[in-house]
Amino acid sequence: MQHTIKRPGAAGAHSGLVSRLLMAFLALALLPAVAAGPSGGGAPLRNPRLESMQVEVWPEFDRPAALVILRGALAADTQLPAKVNLRIAASSGGPSAMAYSAAAGGNLLNLEYERTDTKDFITLRFSVQERFFHVEFYDPLATGTPERNYTYVWPGDLAVSRLSVVVQEPAAASDFSVLPKLNTTATGQDGLRYYSAELGAQEAGKTLPIKVSYKKTDARTSAEILQPKAQTNVPAAASATAPAAGSSDEVTKGVLVFILAVSLLIGIGMAFLWWRERANTAASRPAGAGACTKCGTPRDPEDRFCSKCGAKLK
Repeated sequence: MQHTIKRPGAAGAHSGLVSRLLMAFLALALLPAVAAGPSGGGAPLRNPRLESMQVEVWPEFDRPAALVILRGALAADTQLPAKVNLRIAASSGGPSAMAYSAAAGGNLLNLEYERTDTKDFITLRFSVQERFFHVEFYDPLATGTPERNYTYVWPGDLAVSRLSVVVQEPAAASDFSVLPKLNTTATGQDGLRYYSAELGAQEAGKTLPIKVSYKKTDARTSAEILQPKAQTNVPAAASATAPAAGSSDEVTKGVLVFILAVSLLIGIGMAFLWWRERANTAASRPAGAGACTKCGTPRDPEDRFCSKCGAKLK
């Protein structure tokens, strides 16, 4: 049987060309929206680059949970104010502290933010007026058995030139371990041990799990076990080596002692100058000037009343 292949006429070819041009136009129009939209489970793509990000995990510090602290520093050439999108675990319930600072380790100022909640994440949207920002939140940690395990995952929402990790070992813990391996250890002024390491650059979209495991039979938090004098309220917890509150009292006492000593020396000096002036005055008085017959204070010949007791002079 002979088959006939039908070819489209001029009208059909024109219609197909128009359709292809229309689809190409729509693709170009939607391209910015696709680029700005979420990918990889909602990770925002449009974010400034970070010069550094320090991730700190403090299990059972002042609550039976894991305190997570994120200290970010925008790249030096970032145009301010800068808009940042950052996800934290939905299980946290939201941040306990949001702040920004003009310098690393400077005074923290309250940072306003907006949030969008999904099943797995809470996306925080905030505008940073300065290069440094600070986020804290508490993540649930199972403490029903002596074996404790917790994992925080850095979501990779921002590219980081230098990512570092610090993990605090809880008081009364044993068999403590962290992955990735943190080779540097130090004991803070609070008496707790800290493990840290710099992990280098992290590109946007690359997640980093931080796994902590240890054994602990004491149900109390580190703050309750050690009963540190340093305040543990957020964001005071932001300093791993915060000085004890007693040191400020000692400084205050020292300042008061110094002020009293200076005041005493000034008083002694003024008294000496007054006595010397009186002696010089008495020595310079002409002979026969006499003195007050009531109190004995030396007088000048032209004096009509005593300079000390006010008695009328004869």
